[in-house]
Amino acid sequence: MKSIDGPLSGYKILDLSRVLSGPAATMMLADQGADVIKIEPPAGDITRQMGVGSQGMTSGFLNINRGKRGMCLDLGTEQGRHIVREIAATCDVVVQNFRPGTVEALGLGYADLVKVNKTIIFASISGFGESGPYAKKRVYDPIIQALSGLTDIQADSESGRPKMMRTVIPDKVTALTAAQGITAALLQRERTGEGQHLRLAMLDAMIAFLWPEGMINLTVVDEVRDLRIGQLALDLIFQTSDGYITAGAMSDDEWAGMCKTLERPDWVSDPRFSSTSARFENAEVRIRETGKILRKRTSAEWLQTLDANGVPCAPVLTRTEMLNNPQVVNNDIIEEYGHPVIGTVRQARGATRFGSTKTHSSPVAPALGQHNAEILKEIGYADEEISKLRSDKIIYSSD
Repeated sequence: MKSIDGPLSGYKILDLSRVLSGPAATMMLADQGADVIKIEPPAGDITRQMGVGSQGMTSGFLNINRGKRGMCLDLGTEQGRHIVREIAATCDVVVQNFRPGTVEALGLGYADLVKVNKTIIFASISGFGESGPYAKKRVYDPIIQALSGLTDIQADSESGRPKMMRTVIPDKVTALTAAQGITAALLQRERTGEGQHLRLAMLDAMIAFLWPEGMINLTVVDEVRDLRIGQLALDLIFQTSDGYITAGAMSDDEWAGMCKTLERPDWVSDPRFSSTSARFENAEVRIRETGKILRKRTSAEWLQTLDANGVPCAPVLTRTEMLNNPQVVNNDIIEEYGHPVIGTVRQARGATRFGSTKTHSSPVAPALGQHNAEILKEIGYADEEISKLRSDKIIYSSD
């Protein structure tokens, strides 16, 4: 096992998951010190084909698998499945995101693994849960965006046409939810000595994530309101004479500062804008009229005045500009280092800073099957047995 100082140091996680939601969750745990063993099929995780890179190592794979140890074996063989059960016997957590019923058919479900590890925490991530009309459907992020209401929230304000977010929100929300659930289960086990089966559906995670403000008008059952009232309030991007900024006024004090900046003191008492609820309900006209004024000066001029008047504001940055933003640089969010396969790379560190423990694991993601021998030796396999597993095509590696 690797040695690392971190809040989850000493915990061992078997990661059977693929693509994004599961791997991103276990990477967060690896960042915090957990020893994560990633199992891949002979063809490798599909993310090894995503992004920039070579030799089976790409930015798509690195960005959700750094800090893990890698093993490649054929779960289609009984011996391969036996090895997984042997590894699970030494782990604290198992994470899988196969479609419901798949791991059970392989003999690797919770009921199977609890026989070899009574205190195992078994996390099952699925698209829709284990029952219902969609349970067996294939699922990727856009499917959850469509079903959860996210595309309705993002709908074009003029045509009403639903729109997708151009980043995989449901997968990453599910990953965050899974990581939190796993650490909560570990805490509960510390108190009771008992493991358990965690079940998490992407659809459940996404609807819960959207609810606080995205479902405001669905919250009170007996009070029906237009679901899209105020929806434009979420689209606070304004064009200036030389670029784009964002600025928003939630409180009455902030709105007064906005009116002062825009040189429209009459808007403070205008009944359309005189309260938070009024500004929300009249978002379309408020944003349209604000935008007309903001086009007249440069971004720098407006941002200086908005800041001076206590209005939350920021420049709208491209992804490249973000890298050099002074606050991003100050926070040391982005790290650069040399990767042995794909050269100099960037990674965003884990966001949480712990006061007394480090949170950086190895920044390198494993090559396909890189740690086969190392992991097998930890569970008692001799060199000759490992060589036979390789020749019998039970385990694979990229070397």
